[in-house]
This record gives sequence, structure tokens and C-alpha cells, in this order.
Amino acid sequence: MQTTTLSFTNIHDHGSLFSDLLRARHRTFIEQAQWDLPQADGMEFDQYDTPASRWVAVHEYGRILAGVRLTPTTHRCGIYSYMIRDAQLGLLDSIPSDLMDEEAPVAPHIWESSRVFVCDDVPAKIRMRVQMQLIGQMVASARELGATSVIGIIPANSPRLARRVGLECVPAGPVMNIGGSESVCVNISMATKMH
Repeated sequence: MQTTTLSFTNIHDHGSLFSDLLRARHRTFIEQAQWDLPQADGMEFDQYDTPASRWVAVHEYGRILAGVRLTPTTHRCGIYSYMIRDAQLGLLDSIPSDLMDEEAPVAPHIWESSRVFVCDDVPAKIRMRVQMQLIGQMVASARELGATSVIGIIPANSPRLARRVGLECVPAGPVMNIGGSESVCVNISMATKMH
């Protein structure tokens, strides 16, 4: 099992890994979760998949097992910045604007985690290992990018998993139904140590 952090500067070094990641997102979010998202050629993407973002892929033998996107909270592309802030500003119909208790931050040391997934066909016996690989690489990549914290929308029961792997994951808003599941916006400290 491998983990790779993709960017527009290294994407050419990894063959079809990026398009495979977008295809796995399509299966996860459009085919299975039935979310109404942009798509082309069997790949899911949105306005936050820009050269400013990074994508973490957990993969094995050419197969995507899990992934996450990291986006700087300082980035802007047209009217968009990052998902949580744009939802709070009322730019996104699919995410409630009251998802955070405070104003969404804009700071170079804070990045957003989004499009987090583990493929549904990952066997139960390795699922926890895949999740640990994904979280570990997300933390390492975020730290390398200068992040001291990451914000994201996660399933409401995920803070328990975060504690199990040594992450400080603090709810930053109410539990809400987003995309058909109970979710919560969280702050994740990059200062804590991974087990």
C-alpha cells in the first residue's frame, strides 16, 4: 500500500493516478452517495480542484483505496475560495451556511480538507489501515505545506477515529445533514503527534 500527495507540479510523475483518483471520487460521491456534482469522462471534480490544491491518494497495484483534497484557505479562483468559506458566504446550495460557529478563517497556516473518502470495496480487514495511511499522509502533507491546522467537514462520528490515531479534532459547528449523512465541521490540529 502506498500514499502519494499529488500536485500540479508532480502530477506528470504519477501516470494515471490523478485521473484514477477523480474516477474513485465519481464512484464514491456521484454513483454511490448520489450527490449532484460536476463530472466528465467518469471523473468528479469541482471549482476547488485547482493548482493551489493537493490531493492525497492511498493506492495499491494501480487501484485507488482512499483520498482527500487539501486546499489553502487563502486561495481564490474567481468568486470562490474554499468550500467551507464559500458555503458560509451562501455560494453553495448543497451545504448550509451556518455550518461553523465562527467566521471561516483565511490564513496561510490553515488549510481545508475536503472530498475525503475510503472506497466502499476496501475490505474490512484493511479498512482501518487504509484510514490510518490516509490520515497520516494528510497530516504529513499539511505540515509540509506549513499548516498548523486543517478544517473540514467530516461524518459526525469521525472525531472518535481521529482520537484513536492521535489527532486533536474539535467540532467547529453543529451536526448537520449534508448530502444525506450526519456531518460536522471540525478543526484538526497538526501539532499533535500521530501514534
